[in-house]
Amino acid sequence: MRNLTSRHGLDMPQLGLGTWPMKGEECTLAVRQALELGYRHIDTAPAYENEAAVGEALRQSDVPRESIHLTTKVWWDKLQPAAMRQSLEDSLRALGTEQVDLFMIHWPTKDWDLPRSIEALVALRDEGKARCIGVANFPLGLLRRVAEELEAPLSAIQVEYHVLLDQRGLLDYARSKGLALTAYTPLARGQAAEQAAIRKIAEKHGVLPSQVALKWLLDQDGVAAIPKASSRANQQANRDALKVQLDDEDRALIAALPKDRRVVSPDFAPAWDA
Repeated sequence: MRNLTSRHGLDMPQLGLGTWPMKGEECTLAVRQALELGYRHIDTAPAYENEAAVGEALRQSDVPRESIHLTTKVWWDKLQPAAMRQSLEDSLRALGTEQVDLFMIHWPTKDWDLPRSIEALVALRDEGKARCIGVANFPLGLLRRVAEELEAPLSAIQVEYHVLLDQRGLLDYARSKGLALTAYTPLARGQAAEQAAIRKIAEKHGVLPSQVALKWLLDQDGVAAIPKASSRANQQANRDALKVQLDDEDRALIAALPKDRRVVSPDFAPAWDA
């Protein structure tokens, strides 16, 4: 499995384990099992209410902490500097680590002091509490403002991205700025595998539809993916997606799929075309 490298020191395995909505013992078991299978990229957040469970898995695992890329985030109601600092300190305590590898603003919010929030984010990186920083769920206009106007040393952006949602604008911009793009909900909560075109490609290659959808993402430069999987079989299937070889005919079929099927858009989400 290859790692994505980007500006400001990011070195992140391309395939990771998403942990939402797992909690408690289910989450601990899933993370420990994933590490046993060779995963080295774990994604969590305070909003998932599972950081302590992830931390327990890290303690139980034989894999050294320095070999694991760990991402966590700060929720949109804690973007004031003091609250952001407290959020990260709480996360570090729950995870049982002195530093996370990537700390992200989970969602933008309305009527906030964006420069102060970004300044606080950068300060936490400079203090060594986070090796790298990034943002999640930022539309292109807001990402552009953070990267260009505020000159924030971002390493990554995390957004919903899959075969049914076009993110070319964000991806092109991320590449131009040397940022990695992490795709969450990479299987569109099961909708990707239900597409006739995806099933046709899977049958042709003798693989699972989910593996086709995942490999389409992983074949793209600068893109990581964090599918949630709790069972050993699904975790292994996602790792095995790396072996799938898609051809130009497959990619043409995928390109013809609808690209407007966003499945995560809560009422506090930003205007996606902003």
